[in-house]
Amino acid sequence: MNRRNFLKTLTGGALFLKTLEVTGQTRGKHKLSKIGLQLYTVRKALAADFAGTLERVAATGVKEVEFAGYFDRKPDEIAKILKRLKLDSPSAHIDTKTLRGDLGPALEAARAIGHRRIVLGYVPEPERKTLDDYKKLVEAINKAAEACRTANLGFAYHNHDFEFRAIDGKVPYELILAETSAAVEMEIDLYWIGKAGFDPLPYFEQYPGRFPLVHVKDMDATPKKDFTEVGRGVIDFRKIFAERKRAGFEHYYIEQDTTPGDPLASIKISFDYLKALRF
Repeated sequence: MNRRNFLKTLTGGALFLKTLEVTGQTRGKHKLSKIGLQLYTVRKALAADFAGTLERVAATGVKEVEFAGYFDRKPDEIAKILKRLKLDSPSAHIDTKTLRGDLGPALEAARAIGHRRIVLGYVPEPERKTLDDYKKLVEAINKAAEACRTANLGFAYHNHDFEFRAIDGKVPYELILAETSAAVEMEIDLYWIGKAGFDPLPYFEQYPGRFPLVHVKDMDATPKKDFTEVGRGVIDFRKIFAERKRAGFEHYYIEQDTTPGDPLASIKISFDYLKALRF
């Protein structure tokens, strides 16, 4: 795999695009038809007012939502709220406890709510210290993907930055891609792969069609490389979205793990940028 300095490349690319925007030369013919949200962005608001927060999310223009927990709401109740708000939920995150345990309840909830995929959202640090840990994780992922396939559901893996830290000379993310079955898809998080210093495009080339889910997250230009609203950071979304067919992109979820103020205000900024984006 060809590793590049992703941050340096994208910083330069983003500045170039901003220059071209002034002259009107960046207008492409393609746009995002549906823009979604990973609900982790509004986790505190959902805990306080579940239905009301989903109403506010829908009011931003978002059409799809991805769950990261159900906040003690029953699947049938969630399905009714989504139907009333005309929101679709193509996918939801699970944790490694669910992955390694009984997947049955997660599959039942997915069918009731209308998810088409479940996603492993995060791997705790004690479970990823060695390559053997990752190989055991791959076994669990393959087993879960087969259970999902039997239930007519898909299974995907969501990355952070730690999967790109080499262990004994090997990049764990590449091990996951190489050793999981074809039934295992990927949810590419553009912020985390960028923060790790990797370029996603070579992965799209090597594993075409395997990245149906995208976390659209931006990274600011400070030394901390913090979260920021989409369009206000250094990531070159045009360059990445131009490879959507090769990658297999289907669903685009805005996510901002932390926001300076009201998360809904940040979501609206990101949504408006993506709605206007042409590539």
